[in-house]
Formats: sequence, structure tokens, C-alpha cells
Amino acid sequence: MTILLRQVKIADQHSPFNGQVKDILLQDAVLVSIQDHYDEKADQIVDIPGTIVSTGWVDPFTNFCDPGFEHKETLMTGAAAAQAGGFTTVFVVPNTQPVIDNKTQVNYIVQQQQHLPIHILPIGALSKKIEGKDLAEMIDMQQAGAVALSDGLYPVQSTLLFLKALQYVKTFDGVVIQMPIDKSMGTVGLMNEGITSTQIGLPGIPAIAEELMIARDIELLKYTNSKLHITGVSTAKGIALIEAGKKAGLALTCSVTPYHLYFNETDLTTYDTLLKVYPPLRTKADQLALQDAVQRGVVDCISAHHQPQDWDGKTIEFEYAHAGIACIETTYSTINHLFPKLKDEAIANLLSNHARQIFNLGKTVIQEGQNVDLTLFNRDTANTPTKAVSKSKSVNNPFLDKALKGQVVGTYAKGKLHLNNK
Repeated sequence: MTILLRQVKIADQHSPFNGQVKDILLQDAVLVSIQDHYDEKADQIVDIPGTIVSTGWVDPFTNFCDPGFEHKETLMTGAAAAQAGGFTTVFVVPNTQPVIDNKTQVNYIVQQQQHLPIHILPIGALSKKIEGKDLAEMIDMQQAGAVALSDGLYPVQSTLLFLKALQYVKTFDGVVIQMPIDKSMGTVGLMNEGITSTQIGLPGIPAIAEELMIARDIELLKYTNSKLHITGVSTAKGIALIEAGKKAGLALTCSVTPYHLYFNETDLTTYDTLLKVYPPLRTKADQLALQDAVQRGVVDCISAHHQPQDWDGKTIEFEYAHAGIACIETTYSTINHLFPKLKDEAIANLLSNHARQIFNLGKTVIQEGQNVDLTLFNRDTANTPTKAVSKSKSVNNPFLDKALKGQVVGTYAKGKLHLNNK
């Protein structure tokens, strides 16, 4: 089947056509032709003014809760939500039941995703049962299809174990993903420790609980000369430590969430459980430092940290509410809303190209003869996402009903076109 994308603007800094408006002809996952005007027939024509096209977006840290917690999300509903959000590839964390800590569980994800419209790649656990005590079967998982190694939502606390993991992944040029929380200081609190937490009477999680973990992991990275991706960075000092590590030449990368960029601790004065997250929302100064890091290119990727929770998990007192936001569908609109002056190719780098490079997914360029996944989007359309159009099984998303800017037009993944609102 041939698909013609009529007069779309190409956003790909690696493409010779970057910034140009072209007709693109696709057939069976291959980009067949790029022309000023394609006059031959096509089976399907997409002609939506203002459409921009980039390589397919990648989210390197999502939770689809499957297997074990399918009442919150399944691979099928997660894939639908991701596709609606413009993502053609997502990495799922190993925090399932059973844990993705062996090749059998990796194979489960690999096999199930074959029947879904996007690519879902498993992250293998660093430690057995994500208990942080013994290394998991990392080589077996990598060979079975694990895209990276991480204990996901339960970051490794043992310095020795994390050191061994960084050394171990070097044997297959792997990448370790770590969410920076020192649990000895970061488990009793409910929000950022500071003036706001004192004023509203909630126990706090100090910023140093994150920064100590980042500093430790960077030192271990120096020692091992391995590869580390730190995700969910939320403090100004944390991002400064990462920037310094990058300047020192370490194979160090990072991602931030849309909600740490959009909200800060003062938004919690209403005790909105939708905004209970780990790492927690930080100060306004931290928020601005993260935004600055995105604009300066210090931040490599945006990750939704999509973490669905059911109604009971959020409609409860703040102390008992489950942490997490299910916002993969609204990630792009949030980023576009916050950073309207970012170039189109910079948006593509944050949401696609950098992740592909960091995690060895293979370089994809918008040019003739390439096998491609693509994301189609616009930047100027007003967008107020609602619960009615959400594809996720859970709707713990504080961005619903907010006036944002920019929409995902559709995706082209696994050789098939999916247009939103069609």
C-alpha cells in the first residue's frame, strides 16, 4: 500500500531535506520518494496543512503495568495511548508482576508487542526481583531483546551492586538507566522539602536525596567508564552535576519529564493527588533550571514517565495516594506549549533522535530508501486534551482540560499509518 504525505515540513537535522516542505511517498515501511510535488497515484493521501514530519518518537521510560497490574494499563491500551501521543517506540520498565528479570519475561514483551501498532521494548531489571541484592541475568535478557537495564521505579541503592552492573553491561555495550532517589531519605516524604511543605503540613523529600544519588552514580560511571542514563531529574543541582559530567567526557545522558517542566511544588497547595510523583515536584527555581537545560541542549530526552494509577489509587488522602502521572498522550503538547521557540528539529531530537542514538536503536534518516517510523505533528493548533479522547486505561493526568498548544496528527509505524481523530 502506498501512502502519500502531501506538502509536509521535514524536521530531521540529519536529513538533506531538513526544514523543507516536500511530498513523501511511503510503501511497506520504506520511504520510497521525496519530491517537491509527487504527481503519481497513491492508495492513501494525507493532505493536512501545517503538518511537520520527524522520525518516530521514542519514550525511554514508561510503565504499561503488564503483566500483573492490567487493571491500570495493558500493553494494548498503553500502545494506543503512546500512539495517540505520537510515540512509535517505548521502553517499558521491569516493575511488573512477575518482574522482567529474566529472558522469559523479556520474551513475553517481545512477543506481545509484535501484535501491537508500535514497538514496545522491555527494560530488563538490574537486580533479581528488583530487590537490589543480586544481579539479574543481564546478558540473557539483552540477547532476548532487552533494550537497557534498570530497576525502574525502584532505583538501586547498593553502591557495590550498581558498580557491578555498570561494569557488567560493558561486555555488550549496554546502557544502565537510573531514577535518582536515595530511598533512605526519600521514602517517608510526600513532596519536596521546603517552605511549601512546611506551610501545608506535609513531610518533605529533600533535594539532596536526589543529588547525592546522581553524584554517587557519576563517580561510579567515572570509575567504570560505562554508559549511564539518568531519568526523571528534578533539581537544579542535579542537572548541573550531569552537565559537568558530560563536559568531562563521560557517556552520561539524561531525560526529564513534562510534569517537572510544567509544575512546581506550589501547585500542591490544594493537595492534588494527581501531582503526587517521585521524584517530587521541586521549587520554582528548580523548574526554571530544568527548562533552561532543555533550551541549552543539556537534556537529551523527554520521557513522560507514564505511570497509570486506577481511580482508587488517586481518589484518596494525599498521604495514601499512589505516585505517578499517566501523561504520554499529552507529552508533546506540553513541551510544545512550554518551548514554542524551539526549532522543529530540536523537538525531534528531544523526542526521537537522541534516544535512538543513546540506546543503539539504529540511526534513521528521512531520506529515500530508508526503513522509517514517522511522527506527524503540528505546532500551532490549540489543544485542550480531555478524558473523553484519552486512550489510556487510567486517567490520572493533570494535563487533561488544560489549554496547550500543538497536536499529534498521527504516526507511521510498522508500515502502517494511524491518524488521530480519524
